Amino acid sequence: MNLFRRIICRLLFCSLVVHSQCDPCLAEDENQSQLGQRFQEQILPLLQEHCLTCHDQDQPEADLDLSQFGKLADVHRAQLTWEIILERVAASEMPPRDAQPLSAQQREEFVDWIRDARAHEAQRNAGDPGDVLARRLSNAEFDNCIRDLTGVDLRPTRTFPVDPANAAGFDNTGESLTMSPALLKKYLDAARTVAEHMVLTPRGIEFSPHPVMTDTDRDKYCVKRIVEFYQQQPTNLADYFVAAWSFQNRDSPELTLDKIARAHDVSPKYLRTIVSTLELQYDLGPLAQLRSLWQELKAIPLGHATTDQVSILCQQMSDYVYAVRKEFETYFGNLEIEGVHAGSQPLVLWKNKQYAAHRLTADFARLETPFIDATQDKSQKPHIPANSISMQMWKSLADDTQRERFKAECRVFCSVFPDAFFISERGRDYLNKPRDEQEKGRLLSAGFHSMMGYFRDDQPLVDLILDEPGRSELDALWQELDFFTAAPLRQYQGFLWFERTDSRFMRDAQFDFARPEDKAALTEPLIQKLSQVYLEKATANGGSTVALAAIADYFKEINQHIRWVENSRQTAEPLQLEALLAFAERAHRRPMSAQAKEELRQFYRSRRDDDGLDHPAALQDLLVALLMSPQFCYRTDLLRDTAELRALDDYELASRLSFFIWSSLPDAELMACAAAGELRKPAVLKHQTLRMLADSRVRGLATEFAANWLDFRRFEEHNSVDRQRFTTFDDDLRAAMFEEPIRFFMDVAQRNTSVLDLIYGKHTFVNQVLASHYGIDGLHWSDAEWQRVSNADQFGRGGLLPMAVFLTKNAPGLRTSPVKRGYWVVKRLLGERIPPPPPNVPELPNDETQLELPLREALARHREHESCAGCHDRIDAYGLVFEGYGPIGERRTVDLAGRSVDTTATFPDGKQCNSLAELIDFIRRDREADFLSNFNRKLLSYALNRGLQLSDDSLLEAMKVGSLDGQPLFHELVEKIVTSPQFLNKRGRDTASDNRPLETAP
Repeated sequence: MNLFRRIICRLLFCSLVVHSQCDPCLAEDENQSQLGQRFQEQILPLLQEHCLTCHDQDQPEADLDLSQFGKLADVHRAQLTWEIILERVAASEMPPRDAQPLSAQQREEFVDWIRDARAHEAQRNAGDPGDVLARRLSNAEFDNCIRDLTGVDLRPTRTFPVDPANAAGFDNTGESLTMSPALLKKYLDAARTVAEHMVLTPRGIEFSPHPVMTDTDRDKYCVKRIVEFYQQQPTNLADYFVAAWSFQNRDSPELTLDKIARAHDVSPKYLRTIVSTLELQYDLGPLAQLRSLWQELKAIPLGHATTDQVSILCQQMSDYVYAVRKEFETYFGNLEIEGVHAGSQPLVLWKNKQYAAHRLTADFARLETPFIDATQDKSQKPHIPANSISMQMWKSLADDTQRERFKAECRVFCSVFPDAFFISERGRDYLNKPRDEQEKGRLLSAGFHSMMGYFRDDQPLVDLILDEPGRSELDALWQELDFFTAAPLRQYQGFLWFERTDSRFMRDAQFDFARPEDKAALTEPLIQKLSQVYLEKATANGGSTVALAAIADYFKEINQHIRWVENSRQTAEPLQLEALLAFAERAHRRPMSAQAKEELRQFYRSRRDDDGLDHPAALQDLLVALLMSPQFCYRTDLLRDTAELRALDDYELASRLSFFIWSSLPDAELMACAAAGELRKPAVLKHQTLRMLADSRVRGLATEFAANWLDFRRFEEHNSVDRQRFTTFDDDLRAAMFEEPIRFFMDVAQRNTSVLDLIYGKHTFVNQVLASHYGIDGLHWSDAEWQRVSNADQFGRGGLLPMAVFLTKNAPGLRTSPVKRGYWVVKRLLGERIPPPPPNVPELPNDETQLELPLREALARHREHESCAGCHDRIDAYGLVFEGYGPIGERRTVDLAGRSVDTTATFPDGKQCNSLAELIDFIRRDREADFLSNFNRKLLSYALNRGLQLSDDSLLEAMKVGSLDGQPLFHELVEKIVTSPQFLNKRGRDTASDNRPLETAP
């Protein structure tokens, strides 16, 4: 069985056996314990007398069979059930009024015993790591891991089904993340998608943001990187003049030229050239006028200059340079050979080289030639107008001595200011069209006719601006263009095709050995043979010495380029394989054994030797196999693997930490700590935790913890809003609504503020779209910028509660829903358990304009039904406070039917709120502890990848203790989790515990 088949079998095996481990029974004799005696003497009789009538094994109401609890051990194994029983009995909701009631003493005994039993179990097993099942990566984790492995946000799971959530509301546990055959195929397709983005370089592998399976895609990837490199370089002359002025007017000797260059984001090397040139004495050429402007600029003292003064004058200097420099551009005509097309590669490349070699030189021929008017034949050498700057200077010169001095100064001017730092696009210049009339968008093109080919023209950038690392990076980018795209080979094939078609030069019988479809034509002997035959005919056709030399150079250079590509590709093959093995080690999240690496090498060799694949295809198959392996797409690091409880090793801890904080795999620094065996050291663990929280990848915690906890994870797909009625609600606004709480939570996490800021914060984050929706003015914008608004409460915002994402999601579309909004507050923020509504409850119309009564009055009638009142009394008041916000979270004073909205609400305890601010004050006074308890439970459950257990109670108690003025700082909560026994250890196979997982209730 080959490696790939074994991988598939392992994946399916993991999905079948993750639930196979179970706990041993209690070691102690419950009947002899005090709790056991109390259960038998007090609790069991109460169950039999008051509960089993409805909750027996025959037809148990609510699927709750209490007859199965005959001894204390049975209770221990169903702690979630007994937690719910405790809540219902303590609230006098059970037994129901129409059943045999409990006396006050009986209820007290019942409640006290459950609490004592739970406290006993919590203490006895405190710190128990619990069972954490093997599971596949969630969709988000898979995407994030691919992003961090490849450096590109490919999101290959975009077509996957939505991950199911566990009882706690999260999709990062083994209970929810199972693997089916259909999903397995999705994973295989995703792995193949990633492989299609793999780029082979001379030194290893990289990944493209788009597939690179075709020549066009590979060209696009390489060309775009070079052009982006060019565009990122500081070539704006005005910026250098501003920096030069700052340097000349600096008020401290510590402000070196290099420091000022960095401050202005310009090249120190070129700035030094600019400054020294401007300080030299000139009196005849363009540098004299430029220096005059420079003296005017220098006269503006530092501290008294406005930005506009300096920038305007610097722009004038820049404009002057560009205008004059254009008048000294060199010009080269086309080479001509009888029978050879003007767009033939040897002729075009010669012309390109001439221009590239003269970017820093001055051409005076046009000054010395009589002016030709605008009607001149454009095929002739272009001339400059009589009123041009350089022509006026030239005419003012008195004699040959001045002309020579003028030329000398012009040469200096042109050597400092090139006619172009680089050429990123080139039209078909052989057509003798001026540059501004040539085709646009031909990026890095050599300018051939009907043929692909690239030409590098950036020597001024290299010589004047780039430092050594920059030059090396640019050289590598151009090498990778030839290497990855096989550009020289394809260019030469294009040459062979063109010369037999458009040019017709190679239609004679002596050229029949050189055909583009024949791969042998690319070999060195046949290239040399064609060079000889081609030159013989070109000579016979009267080719000039220059033209013949251009042809000879072409064949020599194209052969060298082709040989470099072939040799480099062969040399790079083992490097690329080893790079993929290093990729596998990162993907596996721990070092690989020599045997495991050899197995991967054998898989690669079998794909080449046995299946006949070429090197790139074999590497792609190997990459697919790596991404399908359980070591990558499964989390098995927390499974029991020894007899007894043991500490996580450093690599297991690194993965647990990174998937908690980043929803992704460990980075290089975290893996280095693990490799050094230092991650378990408290100081190192704390440092790494804080570093990771400060990293932008903490967005993973915001989207996978906060967005699932607060139930807006899929809001970007929310489509219940009627866009014809709410025309401002578009995709941009929806995306901004989703982003607001993400940024808010990240701010809390990264700045280590109190988690109470989630409720009490008076600030928020908006972009221009959301600010407009909220009516927040006075902000200044640029593109997709987000800003913190400190006084958001003045606009009815601040904290989570009034965010549009929650108000919109919890509304039916054409009306508000106090029930849904209240339910969201009570359940998601305060952690109450609210039972589902009874069947056949009539729905209110989804359109406010169709309501016969104001929504408040309609809900009041609804609460008159006894079966509805219990839950609605706990929910509606929280929702009614938000009636001042419409269906898409917009502030309003009237509803869609034109009725005035009323935001007053009375809570079950009789307290009244009239506004959002008063609701927040109510939570601060009466429900703050509930919010904090719920937040801590949710965060801990998410971090541990399992439901909570009684053994977690002591940790939850520790998390309640604030570190600064009683405030629950976010970092402190996270640190308490990651340093807890639950987080640092895992159960053994023979761990003596009957403490079954207690899921956080939905």
